[in-house]
Amino acid sequence: MLHIVLVEPEIPPNCGNIARTCAATNSCLHLVEPLGFDISDRAVKRAGLDYWHLVEVTVHRNLPSLFQSCPEAAQDLWLATTKAPQDYSQARFSPDCWLFFGRETKGLPEGFREQYRDRCIRLPMVSDARSLNLANSAAVLIYEALRQNGFPGLQHAGEMA
Repeated sequence: MLHIVLVEPEIPPNCGNIARTCAATNSCLHLVEPLGFDISDRAVKRAGLDYWHLVEVTVHRNLPSLFQSCPEAAQDLWLATTKAPQDYSQARFSPDCWLFFGRETKGLPEGFREQYRDRCIRLPMVSDARSLNLANSAAVLIYEALRQNGFPGLQHAGEMA
């Protein structure tokens, strides 16, 4: 099962879209505080996130507490960053890997990126583009990781098959 980690996410619709992708792909969602929004049951219902119950969501106080409670994350992680030295096509994702995404305005912390420099990947884009939307970037990498592993547990064909 893939683990998607949003480090200090700021924009509620991005988190909602990523949560929907996690629901559709049976991926776990980890949120690292502080969050720029409320994810209480009341707030989620008000936002119309009717699929939220399909997502396994874990909230962590900070990155150290995530690694303390999930030490396996440090063994198989990938960091999505526009500053990466390699594009995502170089990554070999395992079925249980952890994909980390940073804040919409600042990305992942520099020290964290440097600690895992060889695990930093980016989506190719033209030089004048600053970045892609966080939810779009997450969807690309989630589906690439799933593709590399044969889309485990997912339905491969629709009703037209």
